[in-house]
Amino acid sequence: MRWILEVIGMLVREVMTTPVVTVPAEQTVRQAVHVLYERDITAAPVLDDEDRMVGIVSEMDLLRGEFEADPRAYARPVAEPESAPPATVAEVMTPNVRTVRENDDVLDLVDLMMTTGVKSVPVMSGSALAGIVSRRDLMGILAHGDERIRDDVVAALRELSVETTATRVAVHDGIVELSGDADERSARIADVIARTVPGVVRVVHPR
Repeated sequence: MRWILEVIGMLVREVMTTPVVTVPAEQTVRQAVHVLYERDITAAPVLDDEDRMVGIVSEMDLLRGEFEADPRAYARPVAEPESAPPATVAEVMTPNVRTVRENDDVLDLVDLMMTTGVKSVPVMSGSALAGIVSRRDLMGILAHGDERIRDDVVAALRELSVETTATRVAVHDGIVELSGDADERSARIADVIARTVPGVVRVVHPR
């Protein structure tokens, strides 16, 4: 994950998944398991009766207590569980949720993931849930091929500034090379635009 820190010029809202798959706090554990499995996600924010986020629940939270020991795997008899497994999402969720804002820098989000070990982070817009970002979302950005990144950079240069339409673009391992006969101002504009494209690791100006 540490090399993700090299990604530049991206805001959380540009990488988040929306709309967000959520689960009610009073939903049964088994129902929530089906939701996460069928939607192929690893975690989901938990909402109360007024649609306020009160926690987040992960695959591991839901699996905890759902399987009993199989006596065939042990030489001695297996003791009966002391208590019944959790019944609702509210019993297994993490209530203290770490969140980020839509306009936060992706680098701050990555740092949060690395320092806390969380794999999915809800994104807030005011008091409302706006999206969620997982490690897979970030890896997906980095997995963009050079050809796709080049096409995206070229399109952005053409759409956002008439001064950068003639800029030549090459991409190698996510590193964007900008060249051409543009003046210093146009080159600076092209640099700023290129840095906003998902998947760009660095922007250079070879001479």
